[in-house]
Amino acid sequence: MALQSSADERGQRRHLHHESDVVIVGAGILGCALAVALGRQGRSVLLLERSLKEPDRIVGELLQPGGVYALERLGLRDCLEGIDAIPVHGYEVIYYGQGVEIPYPESLDDPARRRPQGRSFHHGRFIQKLREAAKRTPNVTVIETTVTDLVKNGWTGQILGVQSQTKSKPDYYFGTLTVVADGYSSKFRKQYIKHQPVSRSKFWGLELIDAELPRPRHGHVVLGDSAPVLLYQIGTHETRALVDIPENLPSASLQNGGVKAHLRNVVLPGLPKSVKPSFEAALDKGALRSMPNSWLPPTTNKTPGMIILGDAMNMRHPLTGGGMTVAFNDVVLLSELLSPETVSDLGDTKLVLQQMSKFHWRRKHLTSVINILAQALYSLFAANDPQLRALQRGCFRYFQMGGQCKDGPVGLLAGIIRQPLVLFYHFFAVALYSIWIMIKTSALVQLPLTLLGSAAVFWKACVVIFPYIFSEIKR
Repeated sequence: MALQSSADERGQRRHLHHESDVVIVGAGILGCALAVALGRQGRSVLLLERSLKEPDRIVGELLQPGGVYALERLGLRDCLEGIDAIPVHGYEVIYYGQGVEIPYPESLDDPARRRPQGRSFHHGRFIQKLREAAKRTPNVTVIETTVTDLVKNGWTGQILGVQSQTKSKPDYYFGTLTVVADGYSSKFRKQYIKHQPVSRSKFWGLELIDAELPRPRHGHVVLGDSAPVLLYQIGTHETRALVDIPENLPSASLQNGGVKAHLRNVVLPGLPKSVKPSFEAALDKGALRSMPNSWLPPTTNKTPGMIILGDAMNMRHPLTGGGMTVAFNDVVLLSELLSPETVSDLGDTKLVLQQMSKFHWRRKHLTSVINILAQALYSLFAANDPQLRALQRGCFRYFQMGGQCKDGPVGLLAGIIRQPLVLFYHFFAVALYSIWIMIKTSALVQLPLTLLGSAAVFWKACVVIFPYIFSEIKR
C-alpha cells in the first residue's frame, strides 16, 4: 500500500506540478526506450514530444541484430510485432552487376549456431509501438508539448528542467535530471557541444511497391559509377530505396534536370534488372524525400543536470544502418550506470557526471566500431578518385573470399563484434588486398608506376580511417 501511495503521489506531481526525477525531451527511438528503462527502475519520468502523431521518415528503418538484442534486454522486443516487420538475414553487395551474399555470422553463444536476424520496418509504426510501451510503463507520463528552452540555475549553471509551449500556452517541466534526445536537428546541441554535424551528401528516398529484390530478406548495397544505393524491404509490399547524392553533383544540378533526372539517367541504369520497373514507377509517381547524411563525433556530457544523447550527441552515415543499434545499446548502458543501486539520488551532480564519463568511454566498444565503420565504408563505396576506387574493388574482392573476410566485417556492422581492433585489422587487410590486386593485374613494365600507385592507395586508406579513429579517442 505504501509503494502504491508513493507511486500515486509521484504521478500527481508529474501531472499537477510537472515535477519528476527525469525529464526526457524527445519521444523518439532513444527517448522512449530510456523512459521505459528508467520508469521500470522506479524513477519518475516525464517524456515530452512536440507531436505524438506517427512520424514519416526515410531512415531509421533497419535494426541490426545487435540492436534487436539490446531491445530484448530492455524488455521491448514485442515492439517489433504487429508492424509488418521483415526479418533481415544479412546483405547482398552488388558491384557493377556482380553480387556477393554476406549473411550475418553464426552466433557462438547459441548451441544450435543459428544466425542472428535484424528487422526492417516502417519507422513510424515502430516509433508508435515504443510510445505505447512508454505510456504503459509505471512511473512514466508522456506529454505532447513543444520544448523551447532549458531552465538553468543562474548561479550554478545547473539545468533544472525545460520551458515549453503546450497548445500555444507557456509551460514548464522540472526534473532532477534533464535528458535531451531531440534528434539530428537538435535545437540545444549548439549551446552545449563544441562539435557540429558535418554533412556532405543526402539520401534521397523512394518507396518501391512490390519490388523484386535479387536476394529477399537481405539489405542490398548497389555499387557502380555513382554513389551507393541501398535497397531493403520495409513491409510485405514496400521496399525502401535510398540513393546517396553528394553535394554539388553535376548530374543532379538544376541545369541537368535536378535530382529526378540524376535518378533516371545515372542511377536507374545501374540497378538490378528486377528492381528497375518498381524504381521507375516510384520515380514517375514523384514522391521524393531527402535526409542529410551527417557525421558528429561523440562528446562527454559535462553539463550539470543535463545529458545529451542520441543523434543530438552522436551521428554517423546511415549507410550501415547502425543508428538505432547505437541508441538502444546506449540506453542499456546508461540505465545500468544510473541505476538506483549505483546512483540513489540523481541530484548528486558530481556522481552523475562521473558516471557520464564512464558512459563516454564504455560505449566505445560498440559505438566507435559502428561510427568508424560507417564513415570508412561510405568513403570506399562512394569512391570518387582512383585510390578509393581501388579500395572499393579490393573490398568487394575481399568479401568474395568468404569465411572471416565476410563474417568479420558484417559482424562489426551488425553490432555483434564489439572490438575496435577487429575493425582495424579488416580495414587494413582490405587495403593490402587492394594493393595485391593492383600488382597482380598490372604488366611487368608498369611495375614501378604500380608500386607508386600502391603507396598512394595505402596512404589514402590511412587518410580515410585515422581521422575517425582520432575523433573517437577525444573526450
